[in-house]
Amino acid sequence: MKIMFMGTPEIAATVLQGLVDGGHEIAAVVTGEDKVRSRGKKLTPTPTKALAEELGIPCYTPATLRDESFSGLLSEIDPDLIAVVAFGKILPKSVLDYPKYGCVNLHVSLLPKYRGAAPMQRAIIDGERETGVTVMYMNEGLDTGDIIAVSKFPIGPKDNFEDIHDRSAEIGAKLLSDTIYEIFRGEAKRVPQDGSLATYAAKIEKSDCHLDFSKSALALDCFIRGVTPIPGAFAYLGGKMLKINEAEPIAENAPVGEVTKVDDRGDGYFTVGCGEGSLKVLSVTPEGKGRMKVGDFVRGRKIFVGDKLE
Repeated sequence: MKIMFMGTPEIAATVLQGLVDGGHEIAAVVTGEDKVRSRGKKLTPTPTKALAEELGIPCYTPATLRDESFSGLLSEIDPDLIAVVAFGKILPKSVLDYPKYGCVNLHVSLLPKYRGAAPMQRAIIDGERETGVTVMYMNEGLDTGDIIAVSKFPIGPKDNFEDIHDRSAEIGAKLLSDTIYEIFRGEAKRVPQDGSLATYAAKIEKSDCHLDFSKSALALDCFIRGVTPIPGAFAYLGGKMLKINEAEPIAENAPVGEVTKVDDRGDGYFTVGCGEGSLKVLSVTPEGKGRMKVGDFVRGRKIFVGDKLE
């Protein structure tokens, strides 16, 4: 059975590798166009394209899926099924209707919750204790197709976006591989989504990541973990941007945004007041510098009790 795989970022590449390792025939890969990703203005392929080339799989980067050239490509490859993971483009009806076994998508949430662009991040930000991956048949809606299979896993109190991303990729690769075999054997189930339970996970922009210390320390901890390592939560200290990479909420009330304790021993920490409780900050990235433990930052920058994070 021939599969066309569509995906772009690192998670898609991980899942593609999982399908190949699972013994599936990947007839072609469709991914995003090469982009400039360095100061040298060098064109860089997507992670999925780089892997496809390494594996010797034909790879295509169409600007659109809606013209005759892509229709011709689809007819030439003639896939039995299209598998989609974080592709970033809407599939038109002509593509959705083409494969004998349909188009399936691996979505990194427990649908119908967290439809949309940032499901992993939003689940962490919202303080969810559990998330997962869902394989669904695709239709013309946004993550609204019938569910075929689900795999759940917990979100730990220290898990950040990177942790959940990597776990989702690993678990999702196996789930999608197993589900495709079920589809080919005619054993896959279809469960319609309950639209009344749907939530939307909007894309997170860098401008959304400016910390508001009037919120509770618990909410800010969830937010920081949800956007770490990218785009990254930040505040301003003395007019300069300071990314906060790791923190933990503590039950100490203090003036909002004010640094109340500074410890430069070992890895170090400093505490900052929030609307409820305080944050014990453990890792930061100063403007123009690399990520560091707070102990190194304190010893080099000399942050003081009474300083304000804004």
